[in-house]
Amino acid sequence: MESKKTPIYDRHNALGGKVVDYAGWFMPIQYSGITEEHVSVRERAGIFDVSHMGEIQVKGKDALEFLEYLCTNNISSLKDNEIIYTFFCRENGFVVDDLLVYRFNEEEFFLVVNASNSDKDYEWILENKGNFDVEVENISDTIGEIAIQGPKAQEILQKLTDYDLSEIKFFHLRRDVNVAGVNCLISRTGYTGEDGFEVYCPWEEIVKVWDAILEEGKDINLLPCGLGCRDTLRFEAGLPLYGHEISEDVNPLEGGFKFFVDLDKPQDFIGKETLTKQYESGLKRILCGLELVDKGIMREEYEVYKDDVKIGYVTTGYKSPTLGKSIANALLDSEYKDLDTEVYVKIRNKMAKAKVISKRFLSKRTKSK
Repeated sequence: MESKKTPIYDRHNALGGKVVDYAGWFMPIQYSGITEEHVSVRERAGIFDVSHMGEIQVKGKDALEFLEYLCTNNISSLKDNEIIYTFFCRENGFVVDDLLVYRFNEEEFFLVVNASNSDKDYEWILENKGNFDVEVENISDTIGEIAIQGPKAQEILQKLTDYDLSEIKFFHLRRDVNVAGVNCLISRTGYTGEDGFEVYCPWEEIVKVWDAILEEGKDINLLPCGLGCRDTLRFEAGLPLYGHEISEDVNPLEGGFKFFVDLDKPQDFIGKETLTKQYESGLKRILCGLELVDKGIMREEYEVYKDDVKIGYVTTGYKSPTLGKSIANALLDSEYKDLDTEVYVKIRNKMAKAKVISKRFLSKRTKSK
C-alpha cells in the first residue's frame, strides 16, 4: 500500500524537506537540519505538520463512563475545554496507545492518537464498546493539524487571530477560533517541552493556516521542522514515544509514567487489576536515564550491562542538541535504577561506560495551568 500524503505534502517538497515513509505517511524528517530545527524550537519557534495524527470522536450519553473504562487516567477530573494525557491498556497492562483526551462536554470527547495506531485504536474502542450508549467515529481523514512550538509561538500565532491566546491555559482548548480566516480548534499542548499550540481545522484548509503561520514567523526566523527534531525535543523533555518507552511489551508503570495511571480512581479500567498487582508487588524493570561517560552515542536497542550481565536495553538515545551530552532512556532491571549507578552500554561491540541519571533531562518550559 502506498504511503499517504498530508495536505501539506507539496509544501514540504517546495521547502526542501527530506521526505520519508513514517507510519504509512510521507512526512519530512528534516528541512535545514535536525539540530538547527531543534535549536529554533528551544530558542524561538518551529512549525510542524502533524496532520498524520489520528483523531477519533466519542459522543453520547455514556461517553464519559466509557472513556473511564478505556483510559488509565481519571477522565472524570476533566472540566469542559480541558485535556488529559492517558493510555489505552490491554488486560495484561501493556499499552495499546498513548493519547490525549479533549473534553468538549460530558457527552462529547475528541481523542488524538498516534498516526501508526489510529486504525488499531479505533478497532480497540469498537471492540470494547459493549453496551455503552456512545457513537464512535474515526475522523482522522477530515482533520488537519499543525503544531507551533517554542517561546515565540504565542507571539506569532496571535498575529493571525483576534482571540486572546493568553486565555488558553496549558492543556486547555478553545473551539471556533478564527486563524487566518479559518475556523480552528486550538489547544495549548505539544510534544517538545516548550510552550506552544496545536491547531486543528478541516483537512482542506490546513495549508492556508500553515502558509499564514510561516509568513508571520519570518521576522523571528521561524523554521519548518521535521519529525527528526520532534523526536529529539520530546526525548529531552522526558516525553515517551510509542514503540520505544511504552509499547505492547512495556507497560506505563515500567515506563515511569505512574502519574498517568490512576489506580485509585473508583471506576474500573481495562488493565487496572494487572497494573495494581504489579505496582503493589514491585516492578522488575523500570525506565532510567543514562549519561555516557566514555565517548560515543547510545542508540535504540543497544544493550546495557552490569558486571558482564545484560540488565536492559536503550529505548531512545541521542547526543542532546541542548545539553551537548550523549544521553539515553534505557529499560533496566529495577535493582540498577539508583542514580549514579555505573553501567556499560554495548556500542559497536565495545563496552562504553555510562551512569544512571534522572530521565528528566530538561526542565519543561510549558505554561503552568
